[in-house]
Amino acid sequence: MKLYEHQAKGIFSKYHIPVPEGSLITKAGDAMEIAEKLGDVVIKAQVTAGGRGKAGGIATASGPEDAETAAQRILGMSIKGLPVKKVLIEQYRKPQKEMYLGITIDRKARRPIIMASTQGGVDIEEIARSSPEKITRMHIHPLTGVHDYQARMIAYQLDKENSLTIYDVIKKLYRVFDDHDCILAEINPLALTAQGIVALDAKMVIDDNALFRQEFGEEESVSLEYLAKKSGMSYVGLDGNIGCIVNGAGLAMATLDMIKQYGGEPADFMDVRAGANEEQVRTALRIVSSNVNVKAIVVNIFGGLTKCDEVARAIVDVISEIKVPLVVRLAGTNEQEGRKMLEKYGLITVSSTEEAAMEVVKLGDSHR
Repeated sequence: MKLYEHQAKGIFSKYHIPVPEGSLITKAGDAMEIAEKLGDVVIKAQVTAGGRGKAGGIATASGPEDAETAAQRILGMSIKGLPVKKVLIEQYRKPQKEMYLGITIDRKARRPIIMASTQGGVDIEEIARSSPEKITRMHIHPLTGVHDYQARMIAYQLDKENSLTIYDVIKKLYRVFDDHDCILAEINPLALTAQGIVALDAKMVIDDNALFRQEFGEEESVSLEYLAKKSGMSYVGLDGNIGCIVNGAGLAMATLDMIKQYGGEPADFMDVRAGANEEQVRTALRIVSSNVNVKAIVVNIFGGLTKCDEVARAIVDVISEIKVPLVVRLAGTNEQEGRKMLEKYGLITVSSTEEAAMEVVKLGDSHR
């Protein structure tokens, strides 16, 4: 489960990792009061997707009026299909140097790994591709945690003049990572400013399997991944415009590959899993269609434990809510009953995954 930036920074603050002073708002008018108090500010869209800056979801403002205008523009915009319903307004801290610091899981080594770089403020994946030698990697033994010598070594490599402060941040970031069952805890950039070392951005991803022992508010439950998991399904958002609802991970991957083969770009991986009932299919349709980037949806169901007529009833129940065209492929248990039900409502039905992919790509192109 991905946390919003403001939530991650709230946790960082509790562990005394320095972050800029700021406030969360949902109404543009509130930006003026905050800017009057803080001075120059940064307005940041609060969504769980990356690429906010490139999408126009981050802006600076030098006065209350500018802050309100920027907040008004950002609130209500969409970033990678996610509507912006709140923004974080923070005191502007001009970075003199930007660094990267993150802790994640190295699944091959079966232990956490610290990654750090003097090149911050950009995607770590881009640094890994273009300048892999600029990334320092160090494994952490899960029973002992970060050793002092490890933290000192990384801190010194990042900025020897501020190594004591960075050492402290590294130790505290690992505590955050461990205490909250993270699969990622990241500061990008960790910046040197006139006020000292500050975490200008914060990212945390929690292991879904550990959510039962973590206490997060309902706010986090708005993520589509969380809503799907709550209903016993798997959802992963992608960057395309074709929504996919499939039962079974293998069939789902084959469907995504087929869509790519015919020139389309999937918007998600949504596995309703074997034995999905009507309510789960209804929920899946609502989740996938809530992505504003989706221009067409394919439903590809192989009916073994899942009954095709139940899937059809679920589609009929929510068809009035779906504003994009659907392509449905049903095969297996009660297939004919399900197809007849859908044909009554004029829905497009096909008999193979290949046909479904071809048809939905055409529809996606025509509704761009």
